[in-house]
Amino acid sequence: MLSFAGFGTLGAVHSSENKADFGATVLAPTGAGYSHTWSADVDSRIGAQVTANFTRQMSAVVQVVSEQRYDNSYTPTIEWANVKYQFTPDFSVRVGRIVLPVFLVSDYRKLSYANPWVRPPVELYSLIPVSNNDGVDASYRVQIGEFTNTVQGSYGNSETRLPAGGGVATAKDTWGVSYTGEYGAATVHATYHQTHLTVDAYKPLFDGFRQFGAEGVALADKYGASNKPFTFIGIGARYDPGSWFVMGEWGLTEGDSVLGKRAAWYASGGYRLGQFTPYFTYAQAKAQSNTSDPGLTVSALPAFLAGPATGLNAGLNALLETAPVQTTLSVGTRWDFARNSALKVQFDHTRIGAGSPGTLINRQPDFQAGGKVNVFSAALDFVF
Repeated sequence: MLSFAGFGTLGAVHSSENKADFGATVLAPTGAGYSHTWSADVDSRIGAQVTANFTRQMSAVVQVVSEQRYDNSYTPTIEWANVKYQFTPDFSVRVGRIVLPVFLVSDYRKLSYANPWVRPPVELYSLIPVSNNDGVDASYRVQIGEFTNTVQGSYGNSETRLPAGGGVATAKDTWGVSYTGEYGAATVHATYHQTHLTVDAYKPLFDGFRQFGAEGVALADKYGASNKPFTFIGIGARYDPGSWFVMGEWGLTEGDSVLGKRAAWYASGGYRLGQFTPYFTYAQAKAQSNTSDPGLTVSALPAFLAGPATGLNAGLNALLETAPVQTTLSVGTRWDFARNSALKVQFDHTRIGAGSPGTLINRQPDFQAGGKVNVFSAALDFVF
């Protein structure tokens, strides 16, 4: 009736950039670089999962994960907690906290042992850093010859705490449809998700704009992030016949807010040589909307308002400029030295676009946008 499984990663990361941190997610408060010459926080985690099978049709799962949180603690959090009812062998419904199925490896995004790399490419996976949703989903599978086709629909809400006093990001009325097709060693995945997003940290800035009449209100309506539509479109494919693999994904986010329109993709491949799997990855992230705006017309304002207006314009452009623009070439190898354990090493060379901070976090006042960053990572992955 009950089954238990666990997984974990012990990692160490070094970054050549010492005025900002490299992190696996934008939700992390610190990482490797400025905060720590070598950081164990970037990839290290441990998780446990309990599955209960009540009947042939009804089951439940709870997954708890301990990893670096927004407040730099390792307080365990509930990643999954849902009840599933299998109406037929091909149709099921789940209710509770459920994985958000936006990526090719969403089901095992945090189970690093199941992935070839130290971590999923940050260029793409930072587009949607949230990994679960509180709500309901339904899955229906159709077998057509040797093709297995699965369609999944979901609906729910989520709240995510942001680092550095950023408050909460709330996603409401999140709904989406995903398709997964399997044929032999080939898998394809496509998804469309939409939500209404509110980011608390942006509210004071745009409340300030609203004090400047019609022009300020128009800017606040255009860039504010209070219950604004936010969409994600993604597609991915993998071919893994056993001795080698190739895979890639592309994603696009579009928000009617300061987040704008962003795109990212990666391509990766590797070859298995006994216990070793050398691999490479090329990834790219870019902004597809404006990364600057003239803001309020300061010259038309009286002198005592020019200073506050200039500050608001600077704050707006600081947010617009955070859109990651970068390319990364990664090379690494995986060594399956023991049953249920693997050691990985990876080197990333990143070129950041001019004026962009890339995906770097915890940027310091004297950080210079653009440039190159080299990151070295080592990780011990295990399951039990």
